[in-house]
Amino acid sequence: MAQIRTRVAPSPTGDPHVGTAYIALFNRCFAHAGQGRFILRIEDTDKVRSTTESERKILESLQWLGLSWDEGPDVGGEYGPYRQSERSDIYQAHIEQLLEKGTAFRCFCTPERLQDLRAEQMQQKQTPGYDGHCLHLSAQEVAERLSAKESHVVRMKVPAEGDCRFMDGLRGEIVIPWTQIDMQVLIKSDGLPTYHFANVVDDHLMKISHVIRGEEWINSTPKHLLLYEYFGWQPPEFFHMPLLRNPDKSKLSKRKNPTSIFYYRDMGYLPEAVVNYLGMMGWTMPNGEEKFSIEEMQAAFDLTRVSLGGPIFDLEKLDWLNGKYLRENLSDAELAERFLGWAAQDDRLGRLTGLVKQRVEKFTDLVPLAAFMFSGLLELRPDDFQHKKLDEEDSKKVLQFFLWHLEALEEWNRDTVETTAQSLAESMELKIRDFLFPIFVAVTGKPVSVSVIDAVAILGLDLVRARIRHALDLLGGFSKKKVKEVEKAYQQLQEHQ
Repeated sequence: MAQIRTRVAPSPTGDPHVGTAYIALFNRCFAHAGQGRFILRIEDTDKVRSTTESERKILESLQWLGLSWDEGPDVGGEYGPYRQSERSDIYQAHIEQLLEKGTAFRCFCTPERLQDLRAEQMQQKQTPGYDGHCLHLSAQEVAERLSAKESHVVRMKVPAEGDCRFMDGLRGEIVIPWTQIDMQVLIKSDGLPTYHFANVVDDHLMKISHVIRGEEWINSTPKHLLLYEYFGWQPPEFFHMPLLRNPDKSKLSKRKNPTSIFYYRDMGYLPEAVVNYLGMMGWTMPNGEEKFSIEEMQAAFDLTRVSLGGPIFDLEKLDWLNGKYLRENLSDAELAERFLGWAAQDDRLGRLTGLVKQRVEKFTDLVPLAAFMFSGLLELRPDDFQHKKLDEEDSKKVLQFFLWHLEALEEWNRDTVETTAQSLAESMELKIRDFLFPIFVAVTGKPVSVSVIDAVAILGLDLVRARIRHALDLLGGFSKKKVKEVEKAYQQLQEHQ
């Protein structure tokens, strides 16, 4: 029997997501339960959005959780490179194979034509998709256009009729009509592969035996299976896990729930409790025990125990579980040691003392000044945001606009946070002290404290985001209609910056 090989393949385009950790956990347990190997691959072919900083955070967050891997960009392995951006020659060689076989074709359609096509299809209530305009170009016309260096992509051919039938290890047979499958772009105009093409080539060359991923990829599976068929390769077995859900059953998203792994680290959750909680998402131990280690989960692991009902990510349940770990797994001395390690992470203590030492005369003065640095969501009241120059709606806009600006920052440091605040205050025609008032309250709990710019920079995006959202909720947030108005106002503000 061939070795079991599974993988997790995050894109380094944002915060390390708990959904990535969830999928990584199940892949790791399945592989190691069968004496196989678990691989980490970085899917960074999106040159615009991918960053080395995001990759660093993904690796650091998974390592914090204890979800180590057997092969990857940092540890190497037999089937590297493990970053897609370093595998361009491999993809080029494989796309040439499909072009020679006639199972892929070059498409010279302009973005404007494709946009018009989509608009027309939407107007006629048709499923949006490529219409095959370049499918039957002659070899001579293709050569002439290539000689003229016309921009183009490479698309895959798709059957015009019939169904794609495949077995899902969790869901049984799935049937999807080929008419619902678009002629997927495989190579973009910049020469880089799309997710779908690189995913299949990499999984085959890295000998991935089982693909365990989120259910959002079910409708993409026919494209992947078609590529396996075109290459003459044996496809892996597919298992599509249920998505993590918010309490209202919607897909877990940062708009409704903290989704960054580092939020849970910075809030003071134990990594072993977070991993345990993710293991409870759609899976149960044979004995029904809710508290278990990753080693215990691996020893008892069986994918058939996965429940397909959408698992609810409930912070109250996570709090309960984390409390059990604090009380049952740690001695008093260990608890003190873990607490001090958490308080000192990322040199927060050192950076904080630089902020407050000019304002204190004895150590006990540090406590009230520093309390907000070691708190979660602050105890606030709507009255705390009363200000003679800002009404409640103004304060909410300041908080929301500032948050959107922070989320767009490519670099996170004091200078970028300060520049963001100053430029936004100018755009909103507010004095900087008035602009910063609601931010002071939301982030530090007080209208006056240590430098709020420094506080934001030290706390980091995850905690700042959570506190600003907490403040917005306290102030009533925005109705659906109002959200659209606020988003429009924000876009107009950016256009004039």
